[in-house]
Amino acid sequence: MRIGELSAVTGASVRSLRYYEEQRLLTSRRSPSGQRHYTHAEVERVRFIQRLYAAGLSSRTITELLPCVEAPSEETSDAAMERMEQERERLSAHIDDLCSTRDALDALMAVNRAHRGTLRPGERSVRERDGAGLLS
Repeated sequence: MRIGELSAVTGASVRSLRYYEEQRLLTSRRSPSGQRHYTHAEVERVRFIQRLYAAGLSSRTITELLPCVEAPSEETSDAAMERMEQERERLSAHIDDLCSTRDALDALMAVNRAHRGTLRPGERSVRERDGAGLLS
């Protein structure tokens, strides 16, 4: 099948499929005119790659996990599990950072609400219109 057909079947954009090839996550056979041709096995591979991207993994990490798919063994399975555990730890740390950032924003919003409560009604609309007093 050609790249447009693979795109239609998998829901991956043609641009994404070309990127997957650039990153050596996907391979194609080329026709004499240079068109990409894929086997039906590539459909499941693209879907697998999409699941890995949806899990927040980078193309580099996906490349490290593919040997487990291409040549399943205890060794490649252990290596893949270790890599996924590292990625999970990285994502957990990122989530913690995002929660801290959200908490800081919540605190700023509370200060703003408290400040707004001290303004007289006419003063409030003038300051809002001028953009003043939002965080003071």
